[in-house]
Amino acid sequence: MSMENGNGSMRKKKWNFLQGNKEVNNNNNNINGSSAISVRGVYSMMLSNINEEDERGVVRLCRADPTDFSCFRTTQDAPHAIAEAVESFRFNSYAPSGGLFQARRAVADLVSSDFPYKLSADNVFLTVGCTEAINIITTVLARPGANILLPRPGYPQYQARAAFCRLEVRYFDLLPDRGWELDLDSLESLADDNTVAMVLINPSNPCGNVFTYHHLKKVAETAKKLGIFIISDEVYAHLTFGSKPYVAMGAFASIVPIITLGSLSKRWVVPGWRLGWIVTCDPHGILQDIGIVTNIKTYLDITSNPPTFVQAAVPQILEKTKDDFYTKNLNIMKEAAEILYDRCKEIPCLTCPHKPEGTMTAMLKINFSKIEGIVDDVDFCVKLAKEESVVLLPGATVGLKNWIRITYVVDPSALKEGLSRIKSFSLRHAIQLP
Repeated sequence: MSMENGNGSMRKKKWNFLQGNKEVNNNNNNINGSSAISVRGVYSMMLSNINEEDERGVVRLCRADPTDFSCFRTTQDAPHAIAEAVESFRFNSYAPSGGLFQARRAVADLVSSDFPYKLSADNVFLTVGCTEAINIITTVLARPGANILLPRPGYPQYQARAAFCRLEVRYFDLLPDRGWELDLDSLESLADDNTVAMVLINPSNPCGNVFTYHHLKKVAETAKKLGIFIISDEVYAHLTFGSKPYVAMGAFASIVPIITLGSLSKRWVVPGWRLGWIVTCDPHGILQDIGIVTNIKTYLDITSNPPTFVQAAVPQILEKTKDDFYTKNLNIMKEAAEILYDRCKEIPCLTCPHKPEGTMTAMLKINFSKIEGIVDDVDFCVKLAKEESVVLLPGATVGLKNWIRITYVVDPSALKEGLSRIKSFSLRHAIQLP
């Protein structure tokens, strides 16, 4: 039988593995309808629309990774700690499922430094970045009929992972006219007996706001009333530069159980090192009693660990990083936030309703009454990429259609250039009055 005939008969055969997992195939190219959106996937799609003949170069204001810019470098203590761990030859082996004890203890001390109680290494589980922490916690919560409450706008990894796990998602709103506070009334109306948890991101990605102590306490009391625990995503912990101080959600663990997610990525500017953590803040032991902690440990037995030498470096990194490193970065971030907020006022079709107070991102609203020839936020970003070589994230990616998410923590000169091009784009597409 010829190869050609063989191929024909093989193609006619009925195969049981056709299509595979439909949630995976529900890809990022359909941003407005996909349940499996990712920042990475949308970022790649936007880059594919760049005009390669534009000699000005690309201004990337899409993903929160400032490592492309020389003004953002990790502390020298970090690579020194990595080198010492590697050169010791003591950390070439597999690590324990939950992570090295000394690394877990260091993270426990870091997370609970402002708490009225002390965490131990037993409260900490190390993960391959915070992305894996999200994957783990959504997976261990999934059961038939269960649902989880997510913020809108929010971080799309929660939605995508919940879809894979068949965990129903219900959205509560963050209110731009109230500084992106939670709509607690809508939160209560969404919950039922099958609601297992809610997610809070503080400081907020994508909104750039910082929640107050008073508001967080209300959130904790609401969660207790609903009988659910809080997953507190604190990847941007301490990256605040406005008038509101960072408050860790674990401070309210006496009211309701808290699971805190975090990582080295943002504060230490090493997103590629992939070192994250899950921390149980639960002085009453409720998560242990109902089996959540056991489920996390079981999951960790069947997944990958962060590199052992990176884990070994964690205690030194956390202990030796000097305050001037944090201060320098926060000052650059504050300057960038002010540039964004001020220059956004010069762009007719965009509004920044809330000056960023933390994180690396902010939400901008598109005013379609000021522009023509653009149908929605995805169309806005695609055409901007083609015409001006500026990459932004459509708001639909983070759950808020006809807004855009902008990453402003880049070199200030690149930010100014990007905003200048966005202004030119806006004026080019402005509605022409008769």
